[in-house]
Amino acid sequence: MVLTAARHEPVLIDRVTELLRPRPGATFVDATLGLGGHSERLLEATAPDGRVIGLDRDPAALALARARLAWAGDRLQAVAASFEDLAEVAGRLGVDAVDGVLYDLGVSSLQLDEGDRGFSYRADAPLDMRMDPTTGITAAEVVATYPPADLARILREYGEERFAGRIARAIDEARRRGPIATTGQLAELVKAAVPAAARRTGPHPARRAFQALRIEVNRELDALRASLPQALDLLAPGGRLVVLAYHSLEDRIVKQALAGAAGSPVELPHRLPVDPPAKASTVAVLTRRPERPSEAEVAANPRAESAKLRAAEKLHTEARGGQPA
Repeated sequence: MVLTAARHEPVLIDRVTELLRPRPGATFVDATLGLGGHSERLLEATAPDGRVIGLDRDPAALALARARLAWAGDRLQAVAASFEDLAEVAGRLGVDAVDGVLYDLGVSSLQLDEGDRGFSYRADAPLDMRMDPTTGITAAEVVATYPPADLARILREYGEERFAGRIARAIDEARRRGPIATTGQLAELVKAAVPAAARRTGPHPARRAFQALRIEVNRELDALRASLPQALDLLAPGGRLVVLAYHSLEDRIVKQALAGAAGSPVELPHRLPVDPPAKASTVAVLTRRPERPSEAEVAANPRAESAKLRAAEKLHTEARGGQPA
């Protein structure tokens, strides 16, 4: 299959651009470069001397983004790296502060559309799911080697799958008979394990299981938890962080990270003998609730439907209560 970026439609592109406020000479980090749709807008708006540092683990996405944005020359620095290593990449490039950081989380259009990558239950392919196909454990290895209890935990925690136990038992029984090597095998197995009544409505029965395995294979939530503090530290005063999340687990991590940086109360045990000291704010949260795409955008780009946008601005001085001093 010939790879192409022509079909790429960046999610909430106008709102992302409005929040990041690109201007000539500004520097941004696109922590999830993908096919480069958001970076393209940032590069256009920061001409002639602004730049974008784009990170991605997927070699195919990097190649397409570099080709698509070749017109920008060295104003785009596309780096093969996980956003978990954001601070290390910035240090290597000699960057100590940036004007904005963007995350567009989850699986990309490229990964879903190229069926042989194993991300989609809609195409039969090797059960891989690695964003970087050169390293790490595959989904097939997870399915083959994890104990049933661990499989159930992953399905429950990462997929929010209410039939996690049934599916884990079905996988365990099936793999005793032979390898589960393809997405088609797994999708049918999950479908059969889910009660008939639950199969009659809603999305494909395997959607949550595939999400859970993808998150486990790529350590997505651990990487996000590690990366967000690095992004906030890297922002210059007045710089902004914008995050697009696509399921509740990602969004919860983003919400907690921004609340903590804004000095909001965190969950603490009840009946503490004294009130904990207030934490100094380093950011002002710009989105008290996650912003969602309009009906028109969802109609034009169905993959935007589940998007939740949160944003924050780095304070010029430390303040309390999430507002600049």
